[in-house]
Amino acid sequence: MGTSSLAISTVGLTKRFGDRIAVNSVDLKVKAGTAFGLLGPNGAGKTTLIRMLVGLAHPSEGSIEVLGSAIPEQKLSALSMVGAIVEEPRFYPFLTGRENLEIVASLRSRLAMSNIDSAIERVGLSQRAGDKVGGYSLGMRQRLGIARCLLVDPKLMILDEPMNGLDPPGILEIRALIRSLVEEGKTVLLSSHLLDEVEKTCDEVAILSHGSVLASGSLESILAGSGAKITLRTSSDPVSIEILKTLDFIVDVQSDGKVLHVSLGPNDVEYDRLAAVIARELVGNGIDIYEVSQDRVSLESRFFEVTSLSEDDAVGI
Repeated sequence: MGTSSLAISTVGLTKRFGDRIAVNSVDLKVKAGTAFGLLGPNGAGKTTLIRMLVGLAHPSEGSIEVLGSAIPEQKLSALSMVGAIVEEPRFYPFLTGRENLEIVASLRSRLAMSNIDSAIERVGLSQRAGDKVGGYSLGMRQRLGIARCLLVDPKLMILDEPMNGLDPPGILEIRALIRSLVEEGKTVLLSSHLLDEVEKTCDEVAILSHGSVLASGSLESILAGSGAKITLRTSSDPVSIEILKTLDFIVDVQSDGKVLHVSLGPNDVEYDRLAAVIARELVGNGIDIYEVSQDRVSLESRFFEVTSLSEDDAVGI
């Protein structure tokens, strides 16, 4: 993939604080015109990574390109086309939302000044733009932070936990806003602990733990790595388990006392064919099948699967 098709590219990106490695040799490729989610538990290195992308922290090793420009060497030219929220957005609490944006816009360009009204409207703050920010909730400050990003009509937006403090309607609005920005050809990189929202909002994701990328790619490829899962309700779970264990494409079979949960290999995508093989084996051995269905693998379950494997590896070191 050529660098022109990438909004962000990092190679071997590492950040150390003394003996502690906060970001460990991260190779990240964010395609232009997509929504990309950074996932990870607290302390995974997400915010440190974002700070390096926008030039607020210098890498210990590795390289960064943002919109084709090297960071930090060409930071000014690159960041002129970037809108970013790093951690919680900060504003003057004694000024109104509009006045805060006017200060920022006055330091940027006439275009930024002319974009104030549309930015306020896009984030749903039209009714509160004249109120002092000191009276805003965290969710409202997040919205105002996104409006500040929109002032320069950025090609790339980098948002650190943009849905923090939002109520459910607010989350839906920000999700719709992010998708509309992507439809306009912009790129959005966001970090979040709201896995369900990332699954609904993003095209691609990277899962971080202890500063390292454990998995990265399209949502489809990340979820496919877990393998298909089938739920069965049969006339005899103990006998069914013994029969199913003889099939080489089955990785695991577990019973919760009501149904059987059958795990297939990560490369087994022919669900219908394999489900038919399972049914034929069970019925041929005198087992009645009352229910068969495919379990949906969620990003949440895949996230915990990947990060727990990482923890297991760490314990074994």
